[in-house]
Parts: sequence; C-alpha cells; structure tokens
Amino acid sequence: MNLCFVVSEEEQDIRIDKYLTDCCHGLSRSFLQKLLKSGNVLVDGKPVKSSYQVSEGNQISCQVPEAVEPEILAEPMDLDILYEDPWVILVNKPKGMVVHPAAGHLSGTLVNGLMYHCRGQLSGINGVLRPGIVHRIDMDTTGVLIVCKNDVSHQHIAAQLKEHSVTRRYQAIVHGVIKEDSITIDAPIGRHPTERKKMSVNQKNGKHAVTHVTVLERFQNYTYIECRLETGRTHQIRVHMASVHHPLLGDLLYGPGRCPFQNLQGQTLHAGILGFIHPESGEYMEVTATLPEYFETLLHKLRSL
Repeated sequence: MNLCFVVSEEEQDIRIDKYLTDCCHGLSRSFLQKLLKSGNVLVDGKPVKSSYQVSEGNQISCQVPEAVEPEILAEPMDLDILYEDPWVILVNKPKGMVVHPAAGHLSGTLVNGLMYHCRGQLSGINGVLRPGIVHRIDMDTTGVLIVCKNDVSHQHIAAQLKEHSVTRRYQAIVHGVIKEDSITIDAPIGRHPTERKKMSVNQKNGKHAVTHVTVLERFQNYTYIECRLETGRTHQIRVHMASVHHPLLGDLLYGPGRCPFQNLQGQTLHAGILGFIHPESGEYMEVTATLPEYFETLLHKLRSL
C-alpha cells in the first residue's frame, strides 16, 4: 500500500515521524520509524531519517508492506474432547491455554491442537488465525468451549450467541461472603477508561451485560458461586463480581494484588455447562465439564478452614 502526502504551510517544520503519525491513522510512530529506517519513506524521491523536518511542498511517499498473517501450524496435543461430530467439537480447555494464536502465542494454543485433530475441517469465517472459533474463554479460565467444523455450523452457533440463547453456567470462588442466596448484576461493560488491558462497568460507553449469580456454598471469607451468563462480554463475570466487591479468588487483574493461596494461577473460574441447539439436528443439547483438580483441591481447603 502506497500512501502519498503533500506538506502544507501549516505543517512545515514538523519531524517527519510525527507528521506521518498524524497522517497515517492506525499506524504507530515506532512502526513508521522502522519504515523510515528501511527506506520505505521518500521525500521528493529521496529517503530521509526520522529526524528530518518537513517543508511546505514536500511530496512524501510512504510504502506500507501488506500485513502477512503468520502460518499457524497444526500441533499434536492431548485434547480433552467432551463431544464431537461432523458439525461441532466441544473441548474442556485447561488452565493456562490460550484459545487462538496472537502476538506472543503463535504455538501451543487450542487452535494449534484443533488443526491437528480436525485435519483442517474447521470453519473459516473468523480467518486463518481463529479457524473454528466462535467464542472464547480467558487463558486461565477452564471449561467447555464449542468449536465449529464448518461455516454453516459457525453461523448457527454465532446466531445463538448473538440472541443470548446459549446456556453458559460457570463455577467460581469469590472473596467475601455473599449474604443473598442469589443476585442479578445488570451493569454495562466497556473498555476501562485508563487501563487498556482491563474492562470495567461503564455506564456511558459500555454494552448491556447481565450475570445471574447463585450461591452454592459459603466459607469463612469466601463464597462458592454459580454464574449464568445472559450476555457474553469480555471478562464479564470477573468485572461484574469485582463491581459488587466480590472479586474472583486468584484474579490479579480485578482483585487484590496478592493471592492468599500459593501456586494459584489466575482466577478461579470454570465454564462448567454449555447448552445449545445443534445446527444439524435442531435438538437442544448440554455438555458438562467436571471441575478441574485444582478447583476441587481448593474447595477442600476452604471447607477445612
């Protein structure tokens, strides 16, 4: 992609990296500096350094290489498959596994394992980096994830997710003792105004989000709960529980800075039940993933306190 600009009188005497940052929306200054260093930016037909100050009338040509998506390799993995047919595959995702490749995680993801297991028979609607992926759960969340094997299946499941008709029940352990037997948290969720990696309850710019919470068991300083998602926003349970002052145990992003239990990796959250209308049969089906060993061990410790 070739971008061309002519410097106006008001824009002169500005460093070219700053000038290009203002003109090339979506491209970072550091990326543009790399283009300058590699000779992909010409001023009046000649390469210049990042420190060059533009002058009125300069004709600037910026050659931006086309983005190349990395090749995603199929990797043999011992996947915990809960159900599989020619349309869908439901997997019990372990703690610490990333769902699909991204920067810093191009291998060892669930998608890498699925590509090997399914031999390429995955939906392609979400592109080469996310074949078959119609929804996801966080890296440190365990439990049921549905993956689509073809585009027709993908469209059916995506429509159910959009209509909020998919049953999704999670188990979690939270800080503090919840007095009510059940609560409903109806609070919009959006990007945190100052911390990019976080979401937050955002009344102004957030999207509609509802979580139904049922108390399963109370301990001295913690509560074991089930959460039923009515909507599916990013980090929804983690944000909603933190907003009512009951953050998830082990959640260092939304909870206390230190976890009282050693070797607990991330939030204590498990996607236990997923129910949906099968795209081929039209019948409702539910798949259950049992609590992981670390979760059961933690419950045993809390009961003995």
